[in-house]
Amino acid sequence: MAAEAAGGPEEQAGTVELLWARRQPPTRGPKPTLTIEGIAGAAVGIADADGLGAVSMQRVARQLGVTKMALYRYVAGKGELLAVMIEQAVGDPPDLDRLRGGWRGKLRAWAQAMWATWDRHPWLPGATTGDRVLGPRELGWTECAVAALAGSGLTGREQLDAVLVLSGHLRNTRSMATAGTQPWTSGRQVALLRQHGDRFPALAAAMPEADPSDLGGDHAREFGLARILDGLEVLIAGRTSAPANVAPG
Repeated sequence: MAAEAAGGPEEQAGTVELLWARRQPPTRGPKPTLTIEGIAGAAVGIADADGLGAVSMQRVARQLGVTKMALYRYVAGKGELLAVMIEQAVGDPPDLDRLRGGWRGKLRAWAQAMWATWDRHPWLPGATTGDRVLGPRELGWTECAVAALAGSGLTGREQLDAVLVLSGHLRNTRSMATAGTQPWTSGRQVALLRQHGDRFPALAAAMPEADPSDLGGDHAREFGLARILDGLEVLIAGRTSAPANVAPG
């Protein structure tokens, strides 16, 4: 099951009801034997083990020991199934209120918690894109990141943009980590680069001698995270030190 948008208005309305209004189990027909949480858990287990493409209504039903038609009594189709999978897999957002270190320490902890969640569920970054309905748990992750910047001097729009930039960086470096390496860090490419270093002097000089495969991945994530937080710190410091009669630029 590939990541897909929530569909038309009717399908989106059904997903909203499922995620936010806690749709009640069916009352007609056989006595309900399943729960939304159990269905989501079975589907998440399949995705964790074999990838999101391995998830289907048929396989989830088989995993739960029911027929596919029985599953449709709880979730209307793949779109709703994916929505409850995401909501269960993301889990509750981290509790940043108890952390010391101000907004910077809180955002770093938030980023680390998100990365750890993606480690547990590698399919999540790809599934949480596109036009779709977000559940309260998933939205709560954005809430706590924005709340970390409350009182920082940033405008509401800037707080949202800061979290968007940080999320984008995590997604980008996650895709690099999933792919393994950047193309120029493969052994063959590094050998070619060093052989023709006179044509690419800047790359040749910048390439680490010991292990070029160290480029990207965790190193790039930590480097970019630190630089994003540094930039926010400069912006926030400028706001808090600005004269009262000067509007922030």
